[in-house]
Amino acid sequence: MKIRPAKVTDVKDIHKIVEFYANNKEMLHRSLNSIYENIQEYVVVEDDDGKIIACGALHVSWEDLAEIKALAVSEKYKGNGIGRKIVQKLQKNAGVLGIGKVFALSFKPDFFIKLGYKVIPKETLPHKIWSECINCHLFPDCGEVPLLISLDKSS
Repeated sequence: MKIRPAKVTDVKDIHKIVEFYANNKEMLHRSLNSIYENIQEYVVVEDDDGKIIACGALHVSWEDLAEIKALAVSEKYKGNGIGRKIVQKLQKNAGVLGIGKVFALSFKPDFFIKLGYKVIPKETLPHKIWSECINCHLFPDCGEVPLLISLDKSS
């Protein structure tokens, strides 16, 4: 398995993985257009045959804050630590950018808590983060839990 930056040729595979979970109300939908426009934010995981089996994105929100979005692992590969590896890669990318805090909005907060994230009040996040929420069919009571981790600036 190999983790790498996403390419435009990966968009349809990313969309397929994300939509599987979105259709099961486990994450938010992402349009093809949105994935194409933000492809530089994504990383993907390939299996040994080069098939995309997982994805995640790091979206810079502010001067010292970024969000992990669209974190998804194909059903067949769940439970193998792939999600953790994506989060670690995205956190490393945040560090390279000089970002000290990473947050996630998740329907499955226990996953992030195991990785050192803390549940925070949503009011502590900048209002601009909620711009996507306004257009969501689940707004205002979607059930996503905000979580935050402070990165070690020395790494």
